[in-house]
Amino acid sequence: MNNVKKGDTIRPELFAPINRDGASAERIERKRLTAWQDIRMRLLGNKLAMIGLYLMGVVLLFAIFAPIISPQDHFTNDLMNTNKAPSAQHWFGTDDLGRDMFERTWKGAQVSLFVGFAAAMIDLFIGIIYGGIMGYFGGKVDEVMNRFAEILYAIPYLLVVILLLVVMEPSMTTIIVAMSITGWINMAWIVRGQIMQLKNQEYALASKALGAGSMRIIFRHLIPNAMGPILVTLTLTVPSAIFTEAFLSFLGLGVQSPVASWGTMISDGVKSMELFPWRLFFPAFFLSLTMFAFNIFGDGLRDAFDPKLKK
Repeated sequence: MNNVKKGDTIRPELFAPINRDGASAERIERKRLTAWQDIRMRLLGNKLAMIGLYLMGVVLLFAIFAPIISPQDHFTNDLMNTNKAPSAQHWFGTDDLGRDMFERTWKGAQVSLFVGFAAAMIDLFIGIIYGGIMGYFGGKVDEVMNRFAEILYAIPYLLVVILLLVVMEPSMTTIIVAMSITGWINMAWIVRGQIMQLKNQEYALASKALGAGSMRIIFRHLIPNAMGPILVTLTLTVPSAIFTEAFLSFLGLGVQSPVASWGTMISDGVKSMELFPWRLFFPAFFLSLTMFAFNIFGDGLRDAFDPKLKK
């Protein structure tokens, strides 16, 4: 049909089938993909998720290397250069004690990212163990453990932090411990739901029939097959933990000066935002950018693992 021109007569021979042998007709042209390759391909095809991934990488690289290459010291007070606007010498300006804001912003990024990742890893570790046991054994074990998790979840978060501050000094350790006391519950419930769906699958029943122990079935067979929702939950836990650290430091319940943190820098910047707006703008901007990057990447990761979105 490609050779037919305007005005030509339609003839039967134009519709003759193409000569193809049996082998070529049955050949599968599309490359076979494993489940993880398919997920990776759909994730890479999500432009918004890739933007989030690139932004996360940029923030992480600056947090690691910017304090090393910066000629300033974020602890050094320079009272002759207080509240200086951004310039070639001080890229993000200075604060009320003359400390370089560029250096302090990225030192604050190190603190916030460390707290976020540490809290997320603890949530992952506790949540997988606790949720895996709940979901696999079920019955009375599930009921008792689930009630305990619900009681912890009902305790106001700020009350937990204030009680910890009575016995511990405000610091990164205090924040991580406070977030870890109740932060793992959502992860545990996600794991519980996935294990309850998977534990009656044929491969799990076959492993049990062959004499595998409960812990081996949970961590060798069930948890790897539930990694999709677990990774998505982990990705969305990090920005939540970063924001919590900034919120507590803003209230004075977290990292204390002179240690730099996005929360403490925002708290100091609010007091002088009308006269020296750069002191508030830079930590608030990078906090918002980091949370935005993690959230859109987490959303893209969730879409990549969702089988309903497969084409």
